[in-house]
Amino acid sequence: MTEAPRLRVAMIGYGFMGAAHSQGWRVAPRFFDLAAEPVMSTIVGRDAARVEDARRRFGWERSETDWRQVVDDPSIDVVDICSPGSSHAEIAIAALDADKHVLCEKPLANTVGEAEAMADAAARAAARGVRSMVGFSYRRVPAIAHARALVREGRLGTIRQVRALYLQDWLTDENGPMTWRLDKEAAGSGSLGDIGAHAVDLVEHLTGSALETVSGTVTTFVEERPLLGETVGLSGTASTERGRVTVDDAAWFTARLTGGAAEGAIGAFEATRYATGRKNSLRIELSGSRGAIAFDLESMNELQVYDATDPAGDQGFKRIIVTEPEHPYMANWWPTGHAIGYEHAFSHEVKDFVDAITAGADPEPSFADGLHVQRVLDAVERSAATGSAWTSVEADGARKES
Repeated sequence: MTEAPRLRVAMIGYGFMGAAHSQGWRVAPRFFDLAAEPVMSTIVGRDAARVEDARRRFGWERSETDWRQVVDDPSIDVVDICSPGSSHAEIAIAALDADKHVLCEKPLANTVGEAEAMADAAARAAARGVRSMVGFSYRRVPAIAHARALVREGRLGTIRQVRALYLQDWLTDENGPMTWRLDKEAAGSGSLGDIGAHAVDLVEHLTGSALETVSGTVTTFVEERPLLGETVGLSGTASTERGRVTVDDAAWFTARLTGGAAEGAIGAFEATRYATGRKNSLRIELSGSRGAIAFDLESMNELQVYDATDPAGDQGFKRIIVTEPEHPYMANWWPTGHAIGYEHAFSHEVKDFVDAITAGADPEPSFADGLHVQRVLDAVERSAATGSAWTSVEADGARKES
């Protein structure tokens, strides 16, 4: 029996997303029949001691402190970028130009200009057979994949309204410490880009439609937070100094959609890290002429489906437990009724990425898709800054200097 070819992977970053991606690379080849075997070769981070600790915990072969080492290493086939947004463009473009396949966490970049440069590099690389993908992992939640199939089958009819909310509460304590996610230079934006990007991507993914115009507002509730002490670990201790929060804490916007199943629909979007009591509630509702679907990530194995064509006396939302082998991805996991978790989406992401690489196909979402989401985020920020009733998500983007 011929052994599957190997794909040697280097991952940049070792924090929250680094742990999740490591889980994906480690588990996917053990549950899915992949045409190439991912090898967890190298993990990269600036702090030598911490990245070496992450190497041991997550199961990588070696650690490095300079990402350029893996970009220049001819044995590396894939570069997985899990570092803050400010580093995405430089690393991704260098890796693609070096003929490495690239998986990059969302949002694609911190600015439209950076995202445009990344999409251009991806297009050049694709002509040489080099693949790239944005890590919108929630596309790979089986309930979301099943919902998309229902939309494509026409079960909702014409979609008229969309509601998409991403609600978290981890910033509600005003004395919680500063992190890089609250620094615009590192993160690009706050709730809007960090979690709002997921809501935008999922709505477009589910409906096949695109946000065309938006009208939004953003706000920062707490403008200063304690800085962490120099010897802080993951739990940390705050110093007496305070740092300035330079991103939004919450964002709200309405949108008009074009194309796909939601042609002409209106949408309402919210992204906040101040929704007290909501831990990780990504809520999507699509309302159509023939039915509706509702999903909440806090009940990620469930999908609510309403069939408006049922007799009036039988109508109501039906709760589907998405654990059947007929549901997307589920045949490779546990028996019917046994739930899966947040980390499984990253195994599915790895599976789909490796499948695309080995098939010579362009994976989704592409860097072009990531660029479009970046343009939506930019349009919301421009609308909020100018008070514009409607701001266009321009086809060629509103270039923002990096």
